[in-house]
Amino acid sequence: MPEQHEWLPYVIVWACVCVLVVLFRIRRGLLHQDGAVPKIEIGNGQTIGTREEQDDYFSTFVSPHGTIAVLADGISGLSGGRAASTAAVTTFIKQFLKLEHIRELPEFFANAAAASNAEIMHTLKGAQGGTTLVAVVVEGGNLHWGAVGDSLIKIFRNGDFIDVNQKHILELVLEERFVSGEITRDEALDSPMKNQLVNYLGYEGFKNIEIGTEPVRLKKRDKVMLCSDGVYNTLTEVELEDILSKPISAYDAAQEIIEAVERKQLAHQDNATVVILEKGW
Repeated sequence: MPEQHEWLPYVIVWACVCVLVVLFRIRRGLLHQDGAVPKIEIGNGQTIGTREEQDDYFSTFVSPHGTIAVLADGISGLSGGRAASTAAVTTFIKQFLKLEHIRELPEFFANAAAASNAEIMHTLKGAQGGTTLVAVVVEGGNLHWGAVGDSLIKIFRNGDFIDVNQKHILELVLEERFVSGEITRDEALDSPMKNQLVNYLGYEGFKNIEIGTEPVRLKKRDKVMLCSDGVYNTLTEVELEDILSKPISAYDAAQEIIEAVERKQLAHQDNATVVILEKGW
């Protein structure tokens, strides 16, 4: 009689395995629906252009609080452009590593900008220097950001760009003065100073960093692009869209953007840097 039940332990084991598999799949599904951490793919590319020195600097870092990307474009006309961009990015990353909780992110951007400005001035010791800066943090599918100067943050989604920040240049001030009736349209459009920065890191008059009031909810396959003016002043949005629409990795896309910049062979090609963060699952 006992021999007839020798298979019973195997049935029990098999049943337990099946139950564990089902529970695992249910748990995985619940996690996926309840804020599973999305995978962030990172790509970057850079060219010195025809400049004698590379004044752009960038860095990315993955931490428990999210993925951070920072890009700074040192002001080429100032002697300390390279030192300023390096100090700004390095300081931002250091400040990010001090975060204890994700809720500190809004204060992080403002505090990191102030610390970067102070560090640049300390590093330059009176020499002229300054830098633009764009920084993003992606956590739990949300994009948090801060920006100062004229480097850009854009989201590429379903074949189109979504602009995230605005340029801090005199052109916007002139547009406001035109709207208020202080100057004519021609005076606003034809000003030779319209591309001059009105806010940047590295001087006593630094105002503040533009910070997103609310995080941007990213969708699957969104590409977040950070770039210096050496990219967007050389390539059109259509050219950038053609590259970002390709089914290639974030790294390959960044490399293609830089290759496209170099193929233009502009006589006065500025430093060009691009960082791409692509959200997937």
